[in-house]
Amino acid sequence: MRSTLTSATAAILLFGLTACGNDKPQHHTTGDDRASSSAPATNSSSKLVTAREAFTGISASVSSAKLSGAVTAENDPNKLLGRPHQYTSKITFDDTRIPAADVSATDKGAVERGGAIEVFADAADAKARAEYIQTVTKSMPMLAEYDYVHGPVLVRVSHNLTPTQAVAYKAAVEALK
Repeated sequence: MRSTLTSATAAILLFGLTACGNDKPQHHTTGDDRASSSAPATNSSSKLVTAREAFTGISASVSSAKLSGAVTAENDPNKLLGRPHQYTSKITFDDTRIPAADVSATDKGAVERGGAIEVFADAADAKARAEYIQTVTKSMPMLAEYDYVHGPVLVRVSHNLTPTQAVAYKAAVEALK
């Protein structure tokens, strides 16, 4: 009975925090710390960066990452897409190294299934989002995740991957232009 109650409580907390976009980062890596709130998300060559473009670069290095969905203003469970200082684009991905049985109770697009990429107008907003996630979920290890920030890009990676597996995402994020 106690195990069922604990599981139910954890599931309720997970649902509530996921809906608010709150998952605990275990790792936080920052890149470029530009702080212009009105500038579009850009890479070093001033080309617009979208979550899908970032995913293309990352999945070229991490072949187990498979695109699972594009977040729109209509389907964003966090209701943050396009809001001031929030992400301007977002995709979700699955990682084929995570056994389906480990994530069977999670919704499609949940970070636990692989991860998500959120792109912001600037690096300061991406860094603030990663810090917010870390602060809110610090005491909830079941919501832990690996977060990597590179300029305006925040890559959130499932805690269901081992640290050795997650480091491939870190390297791929650091290689983004």
